[in-house]
Amino acid sequence: MKRNHLHCSSASRTLFAICTLALILSSCARPAARIDAGAYAKEIEQYRAQRVADLKSETGWLTLIGLFWLKDGENKFGSDQKNEIVLPKAKVKPLTGTLVLKDGVVRLEAPLQSGLTSQNQPVTSLELKSDADGKPTVFNLGSLSFQIIKRGDKFALRVRDKESPDRANFSGIESYPADLKWRIEAQFERYDPPKPLAIMNVLNMESDEHSPGAVQFEVGGKTYRLDAVSEAEEPRLFMIFADQTNGRETYGAGRYLYVDPPDSSGRVVIDFNKAYSPPCAFTNFATCPLPPDQNRLPISIPAGEKFSGHAK
Repeated sequence: MKRNHLHCSSASRTLFAICTLALILSSCARPAARIDAGAYAKEIEQYRAQRVADLKSETGWLTLIGLFWLKDGENKFGSDQKNEIVLPKAKVKPLTGTLVLKDGVVRLEAPLQSGLTSQNQPVTSLELKSDADGKPTVFNLGSLSFQIIKRGDKFALRVRDKESPDRANFSGIESYPADLKWRIEAQFERYDPPKPLAIMNVLNMESDEHSPGAVQFEVGGKTYRLDAVSEAEEPRLFMIFADQTNGRETYGAGRYLYVDPPDSSGRVVIDFNKAYSPPCAFTNFATCPLPPDQNRLPISIPAGEKFSGHAK
């Protein structure tokens, strides 16, 4: 009996010690971060203002006026209708220059009087790097700027005009009100090694990308996941997703979203209030990637940018 009494006393002391330790640890634990709704609304407002400023900048998507795919050999450009690339008559001469595509290399050839420049210097002959090379070569003529893009094994001339009517007449972007409900704490599931990911674009061209992992999150008690894409020299995770608002309130081909890198335990925040429409919502001269099948969510995400027919 005495032994049992001692045993019970020892057990009580142990339980008391455990409870005391738990209380101490609980009091020392870092409290859950609280987001100030007013400050957050201001953050989203600033984010959206910068988004509009980027679109309306001299290199924004609203300045695009043309995308011309090159054939092997000579591709003449200017205002003459006989050219392979026909540009606005008021902006260029009948024959401004020639783009020569040979063995995967594009070279610009132009007469001195063409007025073409690159880095503020007149050009008559210049090898052009594409966006696949990192930083593409840009050449200019008046309000126009030109660069080469590469998609798969095809090359195209992208033309911008800083005097584009789309840029001048742009009235802004309609968005859902900022809602903390759609700022979701999530978990990053890393793929080791990164998973190959085939991405189709609006021109039905497929590119081979790599997914470093998936972001897993909950909405309404159910778990969903989105595969992320790695971009060169971009630490953030890029996601292309679709949801049930597409084609009704948001852009029909899906939306894009960046997520900051996960912390050491894999925690991330996926903020759908920062979901945005792809460039194709604003111009017909973009080559937007489309959501892979696994990133097509069976729910509505009424957050981020809406779409009301910006593209002409």
